Amino acid sequence: MGTAEIRARAISGFVGIGAIPLLALAGAISLLSIQADASDSAATAHIIGAGLCGGAILLLLRAFITLQPNESAVLTFLGKYSGTLSQDGFWLVNPFALRKRVTRRLVTQEIGPLKVNDAAGNPVEIGMVLTWRVAQASRAVFDVENYQAYVTAQGETALRSLASRHPYDEEEYRHALAEQQVEGPLRQEGAVLSLRDGGDRLTATLAADLRDRMELAGLIVQEARLSHLAYSPEIAATMLRKQAASAVIAARRTITSGAVAIVEQALNELEDRLGGVLDAERKAAMISNLLVVLVGDRDVTPVVNTGTLYS
Repeated sequence: MGTAEIRARAISGFVGIGAIPLLALAGAISLLSIQADASDSAATAHIIGAGLCGGAILLLLRAFITLQPNESAVLTFLGKYSGTLSQDGFWLVNPFALRKRVTRRLVTQEIGPLKVNDAAGNPVEIGMVLTWRVAQASRAVFDVENYQAYVTAQGETALRSLASRHPYDEEEYRHALAEQQVEGPLRQEGAVLSLRDGGDRLTATLAADLRDRMELAGLIVQEARLSHLAYSPEIAATMLRKQAASAVIAARRTITSGAVAIVEQALNELEDRLGGVLDAERKAAMISNLLVVLVGDRDVTPVVNTGTLYS
């Protein structure tokens, strides 16, 4: 369940400031009274009184604590948790209590880049920027050994888990599925959320995972965003060439589909205007010439045929 936070007992530090001159005055009077009283017992009593006043002043100085805005102090007395002081200002607390200062300001931490295998088995580098703060100082101090190291460890774990559940690229993942190279729950999913195109949905998934982990230590995750994503250097060049080839193929497929539609429309219009006088051989020649012009990636050099199609 975690350590429940208790409000520490404290009074204004200015009360202690006002008590110090009174104690100092009382101690001085006791010391001056030693010369006035001739008896040894009276002198001893005055010395003890002055010592007690001096000791009280030292305890008051030890009891003072100043907290800045968004800062807490966790107090322990004789090994037991005695409370958390979270209000900024000048305070007077138990002088025998040990104090652990904890900042509640926002912390922006960069985690990674880490080298992880994605859902398709490709090694990728992934990193994130995590913004967090302490919500319950008692849990951050007592429930984990070092809450800052805890944040780093849990952030790396969440990043590795995210990368292992999603592929870097959707098309590459589907290719791995087709070749039966991928096993696991993602094989049955229709829509694949890739690391490259996931955007806000991946960010929300990562933040939700981290919030569940950080809550155990009394921490709040404000934001978690991917800051670095790339193939590992050993396969980066190969994967970039593969992506370039896939882009060229997709572009050619689009150009070819458009060219076929244009040729079909041109033939239909010619047949309508000429009354269907084009035979199959002329249609084939026209289709061939139009496709060469429309699909080719270089300028076409026109050739004038002075004869007929059949000569």
